[in-house]
Amino acid sequence: MRPHPRFTAAVVLLLSLPYVAACAQAQGATAEKGGHARVAEKKREHFGADCRIDIDRDLVSATCHNPYPTVDRVALHIECDEWWDIDTDSRPKAVFPAETLRLDGRCWKNVRTAWVSHRKPAR
Repeated sequence: MRPHPRFTAAVVLLLSLPYVAACAQAQGATAEKGGHARVAEKKREHFGADCRIDIDRDLVSATCHNPYPTVDRVALHIECDEWWDIDTDSRPKAVFPAETLRLDGRCWKNVRTAWVSHRKPAR
């Protein structure tokens, strides 16, 4: 004998209620603390320029703006698509507070990926 579909749906709903209640209680506890229950909340460090990367076939340009009061040293890294094409890493350049900096690079053929790394200046 096969159970009725409505009965099956009701049983599934009743069995899932304790799980839903436990999740809601856990979310309420984390909302009070302001973070996830298992992850300790870290203070946000105001560091790092905001960078936008534009790739046009073989040309890469990264525009970085530093909105924070500390200096950020940024470098552009380019990984080329062809195995014989040389990947490039630019020298780190300082982006001072409220300054915008542009980094450019290229491959002989196509670009596979490009990213910008950030470092704090040496003291």
